[in-house]
Amino acid sequence: MKKRVIIIAAVFSMVVAPALSQKSFYDFTVETIDGEQFSFSELKGKKVLIVNTASKCGHTPQYKDLELLHKAYKNKVVIIGFPANNFMNQEPGSNEDIKEFCDSKYGVTFPMMAKISVKGDDMHPLYRWLTSKSANGVLDSEVSWNFQKYLIDENGNLVGFLKPAVKPLSDEVVHWVTKGQVTQAK
Repeated sequence: MKKRVIIIAAVFSMVVAPALSQKSFYDFTVETIDGEQFSFSELKGKKVLIVNTASKCGHTPQYKDLELLHKAYKNKVVIIGFPANNFMNQEPGSNEDIKEFCDSKYGVTFPMMAKISVKGDDMHPLYRWLTSKSANGVLDSEVSWNFQKYLIDENGNLVGFLKPAVKPLSDEVVHWVTKGQVTQAK
Protein backbone atom coordinates (compact mmCIF):
# COMPACT_ATOMS: atom_id res chain seq x y z
CA MET A 1 0.00 0.00 0.00
CA LYS A 2 2.79 2.44 0.90
CA LYS A 3 4.48 1.61 -2.39
CA ARG A 4 1.34 2.54 -4.35
CA VAL A 5 1.01 5.85 -2.52
CA ILE A 6 4.64 6.68 -3.25
CA ILE A 7 4.22 5.75 -6.92
CA ILE A 8 1.02 7.79 -7.23
CA ALA A 9 2.68 10.76 -5.52
CA ALA A 10 5.69 10.48 -7.84
CA VAL A 11 3.51 10.34 -10.96
CA PHE A 12 1.48 13.31 -9.70
CA SER A 13 4.61 15.38 -9.08
CA MET A 14 6.03 14.57 -12.53
CA VAL A 15 2.86 14.95 -14.60
CA VAL A 16 0.19 16.99 -12.84
CA ALA A 17 2.18 19.39 -10.66
CA PRO A 18 4.21 20.98 -13.50
CA ALA A 19 1.01 21.56 -15.48
CA LEU A 20 -0.56 23.25 -12.48
CA SER A 21 2.45 25.51 -11.98
CA GLN A 22 2.59 26.65 -15.61
CA LYS A 23 1.44 30.19 -16.11
CA SER A 24 -0.93 30.75 -19.01
CA PHE A 25 -0.19 33.32 -21.70
CA TYR A 26 -3.42 35.00 -20.62
CA ASP A 27 -2.12 35.45 -17.05
CA PHE A 28 0.46 38.03 -18.12
CA THR A 29 -0.04 41.74 -17.68
CA VAL A 30 2.55 43.98 -19.31
CA GLU A 31 3.20 47.70 -19.48
CA THR A 32 2.48 49.56 -22.71
CA ILE A 33 4.93 52.04 -24.17
CA ASP A 34 2.66 54.74 -22.69
CA GLY A 35 2.92 53.30 -19.15
CA GLU A 36 -0.55 51.70 -19.05
CA GLN A 37 -1.21 48.14 -17.90
CA PHE A 38 -2.26 45.69 -20.64
CA SER A 39 -3.65 42.28 -19.74
CA PHE A 40 -3.18 39.49 -22.24
CA SER A 41 -6.50 38.09 -21.04
CA GLU A 42 -8.00 40.71 -23.40
CA LEU A 43 -6.54 38.69 -26.29
CA LYS A 44 -8.51 35.50 -25.70
CA GLY A 45 -9.74 34.08 -29.00
CA LYS A 46 -7.14 35.96 -31.06
CA LYS A 47 -3.86 34.94 -32.64
CA VAL A 48 -0.92 36.96 -31.33
CA LEU A 49 2.45 37.67 -32.91
CA ILE A 50 5.04 38.75 -30.31
CA VAL A 51 8.12 40.52 -31.75
CA ASN A 52 11.15 41.94 -29.95
CA THR A 53 12.04 45.15 -31.75
CA ALA A 54 14.91 47.63 -32.02
CA SER A 55 15.29 50.99 -33.75
CA LYS A 56 18.90 50.68 -34.90
CA CYS A 57 19.01 47.16 -36.34
CA GLY A 58 19.39 45.81 -39.86
CA HIS A 59 15.91 44.30 -39.38
CA THR A 60 14.34 47.61 -38.27
CA PRO A 61 12.63 48.08 -41.68
CA GLN A 62 10.45 45.11 -40.66
CA TYR A 63 8.40 47.70 -38.74
CA LYS A 64 6.95 48.69 -42.14
CA ASP A 65 5.86 45.14 -42.92
CA LEU A 66 4.60 44.56 -39.38
CA GLU A 67 2.39 47.62 -39.82
CA LEU A 68 1.19 46.38 -43.23
CA LEU A 69 0.44 42.96 -41.70
CA HIS A 70 -1.43 44.67 -38.87
CA LYS A 71 -3.55 46.73 -41.27
CA ALA A 72 -4.28 43.80 -43.58
CA TYR A 73 -5.08 41.20 -40.91
CA LYS A 74 -5.98 43.04 -37.69
CA ASN A 75 -9.21 41.02 -37.54
CA LYS A 76 -7.11 37.80 -37.51
CA VAL A 77 -3.96 38.59 -35.51
CA VAL A 78 -2.71 41.04 -32.88
CA ILE A 79 0.90 42.12 -33.34
CA ILE A 80 2.68 43.21 -30.17
CA GLY A 81 6.10 44.83 -30.25
CA PHE A 82 8.49 44.63 -27.31
CA PRO A 83 11.46 46.98 -27.68
CA ALA A 84 14.63 45.45 -26.22
CA ASN A 85 18.24 46.56 -26.02
CA ASN A 86 19.81 43.11 -25.72
CA PHE A 87 21.74 43.05 -28.98
CA MET A 88 24.65 45.45 -29.60
CA ASN A 89 22.89 48.45 -28.02
CA GLN A 90 20.44 48.65 -30.96
CA GLU A 91 17.56 50.01 -28.83
CA PRO A 92 19.22 52.58 -26.56
CA GLY A 93 16.33 55.05 -26.35
CA SER A 94 13.65 55.60 -23.73
CA ASN A 95 10.06 54.48 -24.24
CA GLU A 96 9.27 58.03 -25.38
CA ASP A 97 12.13 57.98 -27.90
CA ILE A 98 11.03 54.57 -29.23
CA LYS A 99 7.41 55.66 -29.56
CA GLU A 100 8.42 58.82 -31.43
CA PHE A 101 10.65 56.79 -33.76
CA CYS A 102 7.91 54.22 -34.48
CA ASP A 103 5.31 56.91 -35.07
CA SER A 104 7.39 59.25 -37.24
CA LYS A 105 9.41 56.72 -39.24
CA TYR A 106 6.93 53.84 -39.69
CA GLY A 107 3.49 55.06 -38.60
CA VAL A 108 3.18 52.12 -36.19
CA THR A 109 -0.38 51.61 -34.93
CA PHE A 110 -0.07 48.05 -33.59
CA PRO A 111 0.45 47.79 -29.81
CA MET A 112 3.93 48.60 -28.58
CA MET A 113 4.91 47.71 -25.04
CA ALA A 114 7.47 49.24 -22.70
CA LYS A 115 11.11 48.40 -23.28
CA ILE A 116 12.11 45.09 -21.67
CA SER A 117 14.93 42.55 -21.65
CA VAL A 118 14.41 39.41 -23.75
CA LYS A 119 17.42 37.46 -22.49
CA GLY A 120 19.87 37.25 -19.61
CA ASP A 121 19.39 37.53 -15.87
CA ASP A 122 16.89 40.39 -16.21
CA MET A 123 14.75 38.62 -18.86
CA HIS A 124 11.11 39.70 -18.67
CA PRO A 125 8.77 36.99 -17.27
CA LEU A 126 6.86 36.82 -20.58
CA TYR A 127 10.06 35.96 -22.42
CA ARG A 128 10.96 33.40 -19.74
CA TRP A 129 7.58 31.79 -20.57
CA LEU A 130 8.09 32.07 -24.35
CA THR A 131 11.58 30.51 -24.25
CA SER A 132 11.12 27.75 -21.67
CA LYS A 133 9.36 24.48 -22.45
CA SER A 134 8.90 23.86 -18.72
CA ALA A 135 6.80 27.06 -18.64
CA ASN A 136 5.06 27.10 -22.05
CA GLY A 137 4.70 23.33 -22.41
CA VAL A 138 5.79 23.35 -26.06
CA LEU A 139 9.43 24.20 -26.73
CA ASP A 140 12.67 25.69 -25.52
CA SER A 141 14.13 28.52 -27.56
CA GLU A 142 16.54 31.38 -27.31
CA VAL A 143 16.01 34.86 -28.69
CA SER A 144 18.82 35.05 -31.24
CA TRP A 145 18.43 38.68 -32.36
CA ASN A 146 16.00 41.56 -32.77
CA PHE A 147 12.71 40.86 -34.59
CA GLN A 148 12.32 37.21 -33.57
CA LYS A 149 8.65 36.31 -33.83
CA TYR A 150 6.67 34.14 -31.39
CA LEU A 151 3.34 32.73 -32.56
CA ILE A 152 0.47 32.34 -30.08
CA ASP A 153 -2.78 30.68 -31.20
CA GLU A 154 -6.36 31.68 -30.36
CA ASN A 155 -6.25 29.55 -27.20
CA GLY A 156 -3.12 31.20 -25.80
CA ASN A 157 -0.81 28.36 -26.78
CA LEU A 158 2.67 28.95 -28.09
CA VAL A 159 2.80 27.23 -31.48
CA GLY A 160 6.30 28.16 -32.58
CA PHE A 161 8.68 30.95 -33.41
CA LEU A 162 10.30 32.40 -36.48
CA LYS A 163 13.88 33.64 -36.70
CA PRO A 164 14.52 37.38 -37.05
CA ALA A 165 15.28 37.22 -40.79
CA VAL A 166 11.80 35.84 -41.55
CA LYS A 167 9.90 38.87 -42.80
CA PRO A 168 6.44 39.74 -41.44
CA LEU A 169 4.83 39.40 -44.89
CA SER A 170 6.57 36.11 -45.66
CA ASP A 171 4.56 33.09 -46.74
CA GLU A 172 5.26 31.50 -43.34
CA VAL A 173 3.68 34.35 -41.39
CA VAL A 174 0.77 35.00 -43.76
CA HIS A 175 -0.02 31.27 -43.95
CA TRP A 176 -0.10 31.05 -40.14
CA VAL A 177 -2.30 34.16 -39.87
CA THR A 178 -4.77 33.07 -42.55
CA LYS A 179 -4.75 29.27 -42.25
CA GLY A 180 -3.61 28.78 -38.67
CA GLN A 181 -0.82 26.48 -39.72
CA VAL A 182 2.84 26.94 -39.01
CA THR A 183 4.88 25.92 -42.03
CA GLN A 184 8.38 27.01 -41.03
CA ALA A 185 8.25 27.75 -37.29
CA LYS A 186 11.40 26.63 -35.54
